Amino acid sequence: MLTLALQTLRTRWITFTGSFVALSLGVALLTVTGLALASSSDAPARAPQRFADAPVVVRGPDTLRVSTPNGDRTKPLAQPRAVPAGTVARLRHLGRVVEDRSFPVRAEGGPGDLVGHPWSTAAFAPYRIDAGRAPRADGEVVVSGSWAAPGERLRTDRGAVQVVGTVPDRGFENAVFYTDARAARLSPVSLQLVVDADPDAVRDAVRDSAGVRVLTGGDRRYADAGSERDREATTALNALFGTAGGVCAFVSVFVVASTFAFAVAQRRREFGLLRTAGATPGQVRRTVLAEGAAVGVLASAAGCLLGSYGAPHLAAWVVDEGLAPAWFTIGAHAWPYHLAFWTGLLVALCGVVTASWRAGRTAPAQALREASAETGAMTRGRWLWGGGLLLAALVTLAFALAGDPADLLHRKTYVSRPMLLISAAALLAPVVVRPLTWLPARLPGATGMLVRENAAAGTRRTAALAAPVLVTVALAGSLLGATATLDEAGATEARERTAADLVVTAPDGTGFDAATVDRLRAVPGAAAVSPVASTAVYVLEEGVALIRSDAHAVADPAALAATTRLPLAAGSVTALDDGSIVVNEEWERHTVGDRVRVWLGDGTERTLRIAAVMTTGTGDNGVYVTSANAPGAAVDRVDVTVADGADEGAVARALRGAAGPGGALVRDRDAWLAATHPRTEATTRAGVFLVLGIALLYTGVFLVNTTVMSASGRARDLAALRLAGATRWQVLRLTGAESLTVVTVGALLGLAVAALNLTGMWAALRLLSVHPTPGLPWAPLAAVAGICAAVATTASLLPTALSLRRRPTEPAGTRE
Repeated sequence: MLTLALQTLRTRWITFTGSFVALSLGVALLTVTGLALASSSDAPARAPQRFADAPVVVRGPDTLRVSTPNGDRTKPLAQPRAVPAGTVARLRHLGRVVEDRSFPVRAEGGPGDLVGHPWSTAAFAPYRIDAGRAPRADGEVVVSGSWAAPGERLRTDRGAVQVVGTVPDRGFENAVFYTDARAARLSPVSLQLVVDADPDAVRDAVRDSAGVRVLTGGDRRYADAGSERDREATTALNALFGTAGGVCAFVSVFVVASTFAFAVAQRRREFGLLRTAGATPGQVRRTVLAEGAAVGVLASAAGCLLGSYGAPHLAAWVVDEGLAPAWFTIGAHAWPYHLAFWTGLLVALCGVVTASWRAGRTAPAQALREASAETGAMTRGRWLWGGGLLLAALVTLAFALAGDPADLLHRKTYVSRPMLLISAAALLAPVVVRPLTWLPARLPGATGMLVRENAAAGTRRTAALAAPVLVTVALAGSLLGATATLDEAGATEARERTAADLVVTAPDGTGFDAATVDRLRAVPGAAAVSPVASTAVYVLEEGVALIRSDAHAVADPAALAATTRLPLAAGSVTALDDGSIVVNEEWERHTVGDRVRVWLGDGTERTLRIAAVMTTGTGDNGVYVTSANAPGAAVDRVDVTVADGADEGAVARALRGAAGPGGALVRDRDAWLAATHPRTEATTRAGVFLVLGIALLYTGVFLVNTTVMSASGRARDLAALRLAGATRWQVLRLTGAESLTVVTVGALLGLAVAALNLTGMWAALRLLSVHPTPGLPWAPLAAVAGICAAVATTASLLPTALSLRRRPTEPAGTRE
């Protein structure tokens, strides 16, 4: 059997080349995503940056720690606290103490991410003056990089300043250094400080200060502003590569199995001849298994090699797109290679076994007859598996809608759910092939009739060719449609919630001080002014899960009710006070009047009464508290309604004047909604396009492979058409129409899958009291279908045109 398998590989190299390419590409993609996932999960610790030369860094409480029966649960605090004054006094007895401060700065002509620091902290990076001198007066600064030179005068949101010196760009920030005194006035709260003393003595001094951390060695990186961003970025990368790897595995298995099935289906006459010569079904199966194993081993090894070259390019791409820290690279990991290799080999063997089982168990005469005319396209197994998967998809959807509709809005759900329907549609595709061929049947002349009959006579072949198109269109419609639907749902919520005529917002990362808020309140023509601060509230659910909820702190609940229409399910906004909270239905306890134990943004524990309950919506409704329950949170938004008879433009100009020259934006309702229209997160968008790129690449490879594999088998049929009087143009038109029919079948099935998936999401949103406008992403779907059609027709027309250069009597008389 092994000798026969090797001889078959040598004589049918074109057929096995298609399988080899499909499998090696799948293994390469699995290797790339596996290496990226392993590298993001086990990323090396970044070295300290701003405090690389600092002896000891003492950081105030920045983490909430709650004890549960299953151990401590922690969350980063929304408003970290300063090191207690008593602790700072004890530290000053140990050695020199330098208070660190960081605050955003906006300068005309400067980088958009400028950050201010006191000059005394520059030595800890270390920064060294390369031109000019250190700042000595309030109006003097030193900047990093070359965007400004000594002697220049800059206009900033912190006032006009004179550049007196520059330091080299260290690559991790764009810094502006003020005198220590000026920095202390601009940012009164210091969250961390540097102590020039023995680390053990420092630890003894802070021992009684709960939450205060002493950072030395590599732990000093936690004092850098980028430390938390790096953690969030690597977490997002894990989700991105995990999702992409899962979908890649599904598409790989799906397409590779279809490729092997198609290759084996092309050889049913050969199997029949082997049976006639005395081969048993087991011998036929073992022969095919040996062929599949040989192709699987070679293709898996080639895929692993190809993946090792592709992974660094993926890492460079995510860094260039800003999805990963600049230091992210592919590490040395072995398990992705093992996983990809053995998965590829298993897929090859499973694909061959499944495809050859039916040919191996038929009688010789039946096998020969079936090779000439396909019968029984829908086997019992296809009905069972296809129907079972379809039923499973519908039942799980119904359970999700009845129990937890919000789960359908999560990325892991709307990415994985289409796979059940795609598999079911692929298995049941032969049932709908003939009904879907009504369109080509309308073509003039005999072309339409031939296309319809060829498709109907080979429904399994047509369904197999349409499968990758089905996958690509279904994924494009489901994923792009899901993200667009969620964005539109969020925009719908914002429109329904916003009652303010004007919205004043502080620059990113900043807030309005009390004096500015008072000036905004006093603007003439404003009927209601509602200052809002962004914060967070933490709650322990089921006794073990510490959950963070984004929160909005308001000073006047009556003003909030006048400027914002909250989607209330129970209670009243005006009932909110310093002892209560407005929650949403996602909370474990959401009954008006109940008392709930929470931790505020700075970690303070409180027990608050539920004053009102909002609907869940898309999950962004958050909670509301009063300003007294948001210590340390700065007002970053002010909603304003204009009094009857007042001029909105005049009120807007007065608000700009009251906000001062700090870069605040004053926008009317429509401009505010347009500027804050929900947009898919960068990592989600990148993941979607990565998945679609993989699917589209696989579709193109599969279509080219299967077309080339079937070209030799079609040569006799096309030659017979030529002998019957068909012209070269008619044969080419027939071939092109058949390819377009296959793409149309796959696209329509994929469209049906996408529509069903999005219908479930729309139903979930309606149950959550959100009513977005339903729709499919028609432009991307048309583009995907067009690319598939172009690849399929090109791949079919080229070999057909080459075969037509021969005399029709040559292939017609060729023996198979």
